[in-house]
Amino acid sequence: MTTKKKISRREFFSTGSSVAAAGLLGRAADAGDDTKPTSRVVLIRDAKVLDSDGTPEPEVMHRMLNEGLAALLEEQNPAAAWRRLFSPSDVVGIKSNVWGRLPTPPALEDAMRHELEAVGVSPADIAVDDRNVKTNPVFQRATALINTRPMRTHDWSGLGTCIKNLITFTERYPDYHGDACAPLGSIWLRPEIKGKVRLNVLVMLTPQFHSTGPHSFSHQYVWPYGGLILSVDPVAADATGARIIEAKRKLYFGDDRPISPPPHHIRIAETQYGIGVSDPERIEIIRLGWQEGSLI
Repeated sequence: MTTKKKISRREFFSTGSSVAAAGLLGRAADAGDDTKPTSRVVLIRDAKVLDSDGTPEPEVMHRMLNEGLAALLEEQNPAAAWRRLFSPSDVVGIKSNVWGRLPTPPALEDAMRHELEAVGVSPADIAVDDRNVKTNPVFQRATALINTRPMRTHDWSGLGTCIKNLITFTERYPDYHGDACAPLGSIWLRPEIKGKVRLNVLVMLTPQFHSTGPHSFSHQYVWPYGGLILSVDPVAADATGARIIEAKRKLYFGDDRPISPPPHHIRIAETQYGIGVSDPERIEIIRLGWQEGSLI
């Protein structure tokens, strides 16, 4: 029989990597059991998170973030969950995504900043950035990172994912574009990143499920899904988001239409770089809130 073990903040980071600790947040194997570790993700949705214009409602989104995190870490209240991940002594970079057609919602960034300040992190030790993380003074001395971006199809990597979101920490983006961006997982092993990403939030409010070329966007290919996916494991978060995108494509096109190019960087991030779990059979999904049309 498997059991769930609630771990302290100290134990959570004792591995030296929050990503490596992801398995502790899923179903734990009994002593002597050689079952592969699992990871946990939370999928939380709310039909009221978007207003009539498709703009996120700040209060609803903030509540979703907090409820999702509390469920992810099995805490009774969000404040305790945030304290599990961060302490007043931390310097925190919130790695967002500013792509103009589908950026990380500012309301979500503000909610994260609010909760970090509530933990006791100094406002001077919190920064939100995307393309300038390498020169941002807060990111340069960061002890912890939050990684958040919207899910969308992508002409080079198949999908724009949490894994891919850290490419702005690199010197030359093209170095990671070969073979449908297969090497993206290696970015997570860089010393300025490894062990620092304590939370991944894949934004699924209005994900883009199809595109027709570099940087393409069409309102025809987004829909009001109204969700957030949270995990300490970026691979598990992305693999879960990918399943939703695949299901939406099948529903929309009426047949199996694979994402092109295939987003195999998600699987390779596990098999070659060991930064998380991509196998759906080993991902525990906690579903909260609005269930209609969840596609998974």
